[in-house]
Amino acid sequence: MVNSADFSKRIQRIMEVYDLNASSFAERIDVGRASISHILSGRNKPSLEFVMKVVKEFTDVELYWLLNGKGNFPSTSTQQEAEKDKSSTTTPSQSATVQNHESESSAFSNQVANKDQMIKKVIICYNDGTFDAFEPSNL
Repeated sequence: MVNSADFSKRIQRIMEVYDLNASSFAERIDVGRASISHILSGRNKPSLEFVMKVVKEFTDVELYWLLNGKGNFPSTSTQQEAEKDKSSTTTPSQSATVQNHESESSAFSNQVANKDQMIKKVIICYNDGTFDAFEPSNL
């Protein structure tokens, strides 16, 4: 379970690093200003949607750090450059894997759609604390 006071401090740290106030932070992650205020005051706990919006908008914020305070923030520029290099370099086997996943997810979407249900988001969590989130636009 996430400690609300510690989570609030990590959100404040993100706001400090990016030189944002609560209002501009709320705008960046597309949530209401009251949501930020309630989380910062400890009144409310963050929802999964809130956490995912923060991680998606601020790419150098690691999910594990945000939730547990373990890891580094902000990431060092060396780590950021390494991540950019890794994500921009795709080997042929990685390309085949991505294509395979795309066809599998398309088949899965068709199965679910036949039951009058639509997939909103698929999140895959890895044992190293990282994750991938897929929304209908990229399934």
